[in-house]
Amino acid sequence: MIIRKLFKFENAHIVRGCSTVKCRKSIHGHSYKVELLFESNFLDNGQMVYDFGLMKQNMKDLVESFDHAISLWSGDDKEYLKAMKKHSARWVELPVSPSAEQFSRVIFIMIDKLLSLTSKVNGESEVKLYSVIVHETDTGYAQCFKDDAYSKAMGNIDLREISFSKEIHIDFKDARLWEKILQEESFLNPSSV
Repeated sequence: MIIRKLFKFENAHIVRGCSTVKCRKSIHGHSYKVELLFESNFLDNGQMVYDFGLMKQNMKDLVESFDHAISLWSGDDKEYLKAMKKHSARWVELPVSPSAEQFSRVIFIMIDKLLSLTSKVNGESEVKLYSVIVHETDTGYAQCFKDDAYSKAMGNIDLREISFSKEIHIDFKDARLWEKILQEESFLNPSSV
């Protein structure tokens, strides 16, 4: 069975090297919709694949870290990166260009890692992240599956190479969320939220 949770965020970026001139040369924004799809052949004690309420915690914080932020590619011009960080309180620096395709891969890897570190307490069994869909516009999206997320041919995504501004860290409900993920510390799903 597959279940889906939808999140939304507003984000600005430049996608260097793309075909469209205004996309590769001008900062612009989108109203993103992100769909997280989970799969399991089993149901938990509440007869669910995974309680949607649990997704309103750390998963929501990770996806919403991009909200009202500018996404930067670490391979971009150093002066540009410095200026954007100086003039924006909310920024995310990625080891890949912030296209919809790469957003779907980044978010897949972040959520997949979080899920693998989360101890289940209500009989959740073999819950896996099936795919991540990132809608950049109403008519266009990118969908990432596990093979895509970890594909070296599409660019290596090392979570240690992703950095969030101080303002984003402050917004995490768990102040150590990103640090825990990088250090592979366990998370415990509460029995009630």
